[in-house]
Amino acid sequence: MKEAGKLYVVATPIGNLADITFRAVETLKTVDLIAAEDTRHVKMLLQHYGISNKVIALHQHNEDKAAAEIIEKLRSGLSIALVSDAGTPLISDPGMPVVKAVHDANLTVVPIVGACALIAALSAAGVAITPFTFEGFVPRTSSARKTFFSERAEISTTWVFYESCHRILDCLHDMAAVLPVERSIVIARELTKLHETIVKLPLVEMLELVENDPNMRKGEFVVIVEGAEKIDVSDNTITPEQERILKLLLAECSVKKAVDLTVEITGGKKKPIYQAALALNEK
Repeated sequence: MKEAGKLYVVATPIGNLADITFRAVETLKTVDLIAAEDTRHVKMLLQHYGISNKVIALHQHNEDKAAAEIIEKLRSGLSIALVSDAGTPLISDPGMPVVKAVHDANLTVVPIVGACALIAALSAAGVAITPFTFEGFVPRTSSARKTFFSERAEISTTWVFYESCHRILDCLHDMAAVLPVERSIVIARELTKLHETIVKLPLVEMLELVENDPNMRKGEFVVIVEGAEKIDVSDNTITPEQERILKLLLAECSVKKAVDLTVEITGGKKKPIYQAALALNEK
């Protein structure tokens, strides 16, 4: 019986074509097929490195169907490279259904490491990155973005997301409506390209910069948000978010019910929340 092929998850450059590993080039040259998010886009990279292997389409609209076909080809002994338009596949790019299906079929997935805008931005940001949370792309509408930012306003760890040139200014406006204006923000745009820019500023200054400089609204963006300052919660202190929720619940519930729900929602300690509820109820 013929040995099954392997699926290679290959990182490609995010801008500068020189940012590809020798191993990645060799892999792309030796596989039987290359599954690409945009076949026209990847062919420019392949031509640059003299790679003429057959390319098939793998994008968000055909992933499920493509996964079954890729499993069949791997079982027949073909080796396949999975690439996205730029960077490491699956990091806010198509490919997850395929990789999952290959694992479920007990076939082999091999990562070929390389460029990733997320990691590149974090490495040059000058903010704490252990730990950090990657959020992918934020919601497209203003109300959904504000909710998204509100839910993360008190997180003490760094969080990172991708944004497009069409929405970066609106995104910062929504962030400024929710987060403290002194919160440190890093914008990394056009990484590895000619107009690469990495700026770290308080949110209010970042918004002003992007509003006044048209160049800061061009390209592809990684946005890094420094975590909220940790609050030392003593026996008689609650966080601003806990107090906000408690006030809303006290308007509708008994003290006991409001306290129990606040503890459940926020994970806070019951004693300080109960004391705060009594104080608020007396006002």
